[in-house]
Amino acid sequence: MILIVDDDLAIRTSLALLLKKEGFSVKGAGSPEDTFEVLKNDIPELILLDLNFSIETSGDEGMHLLQRIHKYNPKIPVILITGWGTIDLAVKGMKEGARDFITKPWQNEYLLQSINTILNLAHQAPQTANRRKLEQKYHFENIVGEDPKLLQILETVGRVSATDAPVLITGESGTGKELIAEAIHTNSKRKTKPFVKVNLGGISSTLFESELFGHVRGAFTDAKTDRAGRFEMAHKGTIFLDEIGELDLASQVKLLRVLQERTFEPLGSSKSRTVDVRIICATNRNLEEMVAQGTFREDLFYRINLITVKLPALRERPGDIPILADFFMNNLKVIYERPALQLSTTALKWLKTLTLQGNIRQLKNIVERTVLLAGDDILEVEDFKQNMNSDLRPTVKSSLPEVGTITLEEMEYQMIIRAMEFHQQKISKVARALGITRFALYRRLEKYGISYESEN
Repeated sequence: MILIVDDDLAIRTSLALLLKKEGFSVKGAGSPEDTFEVLKNDIPELILLDLNFSIETSGDEGMHLLQRIHKYNPKIPVILITGWGTIDLAVKGMKEGARDFITKPWQNEYLLQSINTILNLAHQAPQTANRRKLEQKYHFENIVGEDPKLLQILETVGRVSATDAPVLITGESGTGKELIAEAIHTNSKRKTKPFVKVNLGGISSTLFESELFGHVRGAFTDAKTDRAGRFEMAHKGTIFLDEIGELDLASQVKLLRVLQERTFEPLGSSKSRTVDVRIICATNRNLEEMVAQGTFREDLFYRINLITVKLPALRERPGDIPILADFFMNNLKVIYERPALQLSTTALKWLKTLTLQGNIRQLKNIVERTVLLAGDDILEVEDFKQNMNSDLRPTVKSSLPEVGTITLEEMEYQMIIRAMEFHQQKISKVARALGITRFALYRRLEKYGISYESEN
């Protein structure tokens, strides 16, 4: 049952008709008191909650009721709906635990999509990941590995694929974010429709609108004909916005409008176009930190990360390195027509010790380069060492001082000094490199008396 909480009878009736037509059971409540009368006797699957119940338009009444509902039963998902929507109100609502924020007049298609997505996610219980079982349920042919961390991610990917939930994929460069995005599309109901990739890091701010939304003839000097943008090309399918952390603030505003209203105008046109796309974003940046620094919009952050998938670095799943190396080797046998190619057992073990900062992409490069330069078909450790770049070093313990020669604090001090010098005192980069927050870094800088310039 879906509970509609709105003081306007016409709104409740209109929403009830829409939802009943889609097969939902519906109840209505005209006030906070009526809401709890319903909750005493029934637990709704989802609540559509208006934010104002009087002439007041601040949204405080609805926010207060949202808090009461969450305190009463935090498992009931809530979608906020209001005719007085503002960005601040949307962000505040999401922070209070609302699952989505929709403004009146609503678009039926988007409202139903949001409800179905949230209900689908709520009904699917997490399961223990197992590669064989995952293969039976989903299509993950292009994703190699058996590490429990990866399998848990694939389980999540499989579950969210069936919904239209926006997904944010994070992780270091080379961890396979694009493959995960493709897997989400391949396992979704949109799989027969376009999957459009956009590298936002490669699009200048001046070309952003034209690339994403298209343009009409005469929009600018070289616009000889109408041209469809990436959103229009992805209609009914999925759009993958890679490197979203590289987007400047002005472009973030334009993107936010499409994500919220599902409409846009091509450059040079005043006619709005509606688009039905699933949004998948990816970044190797820390967006939460960027929000705190004011370089990434908080409302956009909440719009794109209903589901977040964080991919582990390859060094966090070293057991997958030999599996991946074998996978690449088998592909290279075909590409270079060398069917006798193979990796020796010692070479496979040795590869696990490498510091692969470039992750899977770097491992693939190492294997392919060695295949091309080695004379024999059986690749040994020496073959890799001879063709290894100077930045590659096995993670042998010799890089660390001998036990008893240095304390943990002294080692921490030296590492911070090195990171500060390497990143030229840029606090955010140093903190990211050390894997701690800026505030944690500031505390350590104070503790060790290391001079710095605050970014604030």
